[in-house]
Amino acid sequence: MATPNAQLPVRDGNDHLARVAAVAPALREALSTIDAERELPASVLDALHAKRLFRLSLTKELSGDELAPYQLAEVTEAVAAIDASTAWCLGQGFGCAMSAAFLAEDAASQVFGSRDAVLAWGAGVQGTATVTDGGFQVSGTWRFASGSKHATWLGAHCKVVHADGSPVLDAVGRAKNRTALIPRGHAQMADDWHVLGLRGTRSEGYTFSEEFVHEALTLDREDLSTCRSCSPLYAFPTTNVYAMVFSGVALGVARGALDDLLALATHKRQRGARSSMRDSAVFQTRLAELEGMWSSAKAFQSTVARQTYEDVAGGVSLSLEMRARIRLSTTWAINQARDVVGEVYRLAGSNAIFEAEPFERRFRDINAVSQQVQGRHTNFETVGRYMLGHDADTLFM
Repeated sequence: MATPNAQLPVRDGNDHLARVAAVAPALREALSTIDAERELPASVLDALHAKRLFRLSLTKELSGDELAPYQLAEVTEAVAAIDASTAWCLGQGFGCAMSAAFLAEDAASQVFGSRDAVLAWGAGVQGTATVTDGGFQVSGTWRFASGSKHATWLGAHCKVVHADGSPVLDAVGRAKNRTALIPRGHAQMADDWHVLGLRGTRSEGYTFSEEFVHEALTLDREDLSTCRSCSPLYAFPTTNVYAMVFSGVALGVARGALDDLLALATHKRQRGARSSMRDSAVFQTRLAELEGMWSSAKAFQSTVARQTYEDVAGGVSLSLEMRARIRLSTTWAINQARDVVGEVYRLAGSNAIFEAEPFERRFRDINAVSQQVQGRHTNFETVGRYMLGHDADTLFM
């Protein structure tokens, strides 16, 4: 089952943000293509794979970097300042690639061994994995598989059932769930990604019908006892990692929007105005306020992410309190970023409505980002209930 190691890319030693800078020209050149074709073009994918950006959360045995979650968030932020769809696909890939640490070495190599390996999956436990000889028969339909167009494998989150359909229970009587990994070519894809923003993520749905999956290609992502790596990265549930990397996307979009507004202000004079944007006291004040909003949200998100990782790396168990702080800081960052971009859009005036300008794309993208589960307002309720000692739904905490 193992893929020959010769296919693995060579680690070049560059730091993660330097590697982002190296792919930036390819991203900027492809912006209109990404949006129009609703996918990442070959030029962008080649650049990302050449700099091993999809391998930042992989185990080192697979030429991965095992970066800390806060570093993964730095990557999505830097990429999203150029293009949100590419950053979102990377963020999705980071969480999925953590699966390698929960697979046997041969199975991990089979899935992630090739240079262009990318795993994507849809949301929720939407399928069934029926126990059979040597593995499972997997059936189900999943939606929102970001990066599914360029993915080489797809994940299927399933309830594990016996042949008669009854649930398989664990040692404490809970129904078992497992994620099955299946080559993308085996799936029936749905052309259902026609959306306002994040168009280039190609987050399509897919279906598997009675697909046999060997047991070695399945895993329980939340069972830390099956993790083969001692890296602190894998002590974090994928939910926490997604919170950090997708809040990074939001902050990156807002950072790009602020920079675009600064560039516009250097030459724009609004019709009928007594001064240029640059010399307007109203604009100067609002610009400073927006910078303060972005900077405070960024500081909260990055401080919590870094401190939590350092605590876990130092041997502290990841607690519900830590996870609540991650949820609060990341949800806050996403919503603050959305508000910043909305105000940038307004301040840019008529420039904001033209496709040739960057403002309308960033406006569409941030509003797509904020609609995802990581940014929903009920996350604040969850954290507030936890703070007050009430029972709280910790599924997304």
